[in-house]
Amino acid sequence: MRIVIDTNILLVCISSNSEFRWIFDSLLDEDFTLCVTTDILIEYEEILGKHMGKELASTVLQIIENAPNVEFITKYFSWNLITADPDDNKFVDCAVAGNVKYLVSHDRHFKVLEAIAFPKVIMIDAERLKEELRK
Repeated sequence: MRIVIDTNILLVCISSNSEFRWIFDSLLDEDFTLCVTTDILIEYEEILGKHMGKELASTVLQIIENAPNVEFITKYFSWNLITADPDDNKFVDCAVAGNVKYLVSHDRHFKVLEAIAFPKVIMIDAERLKEELRK
């Protein structure tokens, strides 16, 4: 299964004490393919660095960049589907260009995708991802 993970999900799944740690462990266990763009990696590093320190952010980025189940996507078009928070469009554009099954987020701005027929991007939360991985 190919997915895009929003920064808010990555942020809460890194700590070994987090209830969402299973997401990061699933990435390490190659249970899914994570699709990323350069813009997404830059945001991951910035937000992780701000909340968890630059050293941890660097380590997490190295893990992501070297994981065999991470695919680097080149986007050729900006869909601009998220108007409430245009910065979130990087995740939608990656999802479209990477032909992913799901965009995983807890961000309410992505709810607008439910009403957009084309390009179809399905946003799910962490609990739904857990269900999908069990199938």
